[in-house]
Amino acid sequence: MGNVLAAASPGPTAAPVPVPAPGPSVRPGGFTVPPGFTVPPVPPGPEQQQRGAAGPGAQAEGKLPNPGTFEECHRKCKELFPIQMEGVKLIVNKGLSNHFQVNHTVSLSTLGESSYHFGATYVGTKQLSPTEAFPVLVGDMDNTGSLNAQLIHLLTDRVRSKMVLQTQQSKFVNWQVDSEYRGNDYTATLTLGNPDILIGSGIIVAHYLQSITPSLALGGELVYHRRPGEEGAVMSVAGRYTGSNWIGTLTLSQAGAHATYYHKANDQLQVGVELEASLRMQDTSVTFGYQLDLPKANLLFKGSVDSNWVVGATLEKKLVPLPLTLAMGAFLNHRKNKFQCGFGLTIG
Repeated sequence: MGNVLAAASPGPTAAPVPVPAPGPSVRPGGFTVPPGFTVPPVPPGPEQQQRGAAGPGAQAEGKLPNPGTFEECHRKCKELFPIQMEGVKLIVNKGLSNHFQVNHTVSLSTLGESSYHFGATYVGTKQLSPTEAFPVLVGDMDNTGSLNAQLIHLLTDRVRSKMVLQTQQSKFVNWQVDSEYRGNDYTATLTLGNPDILIGSGIIVAHYLQSITPSLALGGELVYHRRPGEEGAVMSVAGRYTGSNWIGTLTLSQAGAHATYYHKANDQLQVGVELEASLRMQDTSVTFGYQLDLPKANLLFKGSVDSNWVVGATLEKKLVPLPLTLAMGAFLNHRKNKFQCGFGLTIG
């Protein structure tokens, strides 16, 4: 499901503008979780137990699999790249029940403003899979009163709906509603962002992804925006091929091209390459990233380097048996001679 901001016209990538959130993580259920959040485990219900009895991933012979959503095409590669850290961040997670969790985040910055965020997550009892349960309510508010909130619900076995609300202090800046339909071998999504009937403005985003073979999926995206004195549409097409241990994805539009390649070398090492070419900006960039996971050492390392000579890395270390996670990150821009580093501690 896409996130859009009607106040802005479509960017060079011809993709919806994401709702700003401080370092969110995306769960397989398609919802964004504020920093430091983890979805509490939900006991499997009768429907899930019946599905498990039939065998995981059971699929009728000759039928194509569901390809997932359009905006998840590049996600596997994107998740390998480290996220920039700056200053000091403390995150405290507290699970109040199996379905409800809160967190507190304190960020101290030397470049920007320091901030405090309070977040809450509720996960319902309708279990779709071991990683998905509905409904889901996620909220995050900072010390200035700005709010980011999301509500995701499974209306039927095939239809999911999401509502996103965003305020900036006392001003209401963004809201969107989208619906996603998952067929046997395709997924269709329609998103409506910031509609205003009185002045005739808003954004409509339509996604469609179809499985052609068990390995190949093709789809497209249409972004239509309208506001007083301005109207336009941007269309893009995408293809994704999934191998035994790799995924290649290509997106083409009049704004440019976006290609990613993901490869899983083994259980510990994953690598990815991303190419972005913008015809409007006359610029092309290539980024190489990798992720090294050492479960026995409770260590996760991510690194990246791009064609602009920006080198970055993050390191996460779980201090078992204590409920603590240390995170360190550093980025160095060789051309601009700028260095940025950060340190984080997660409790719970």
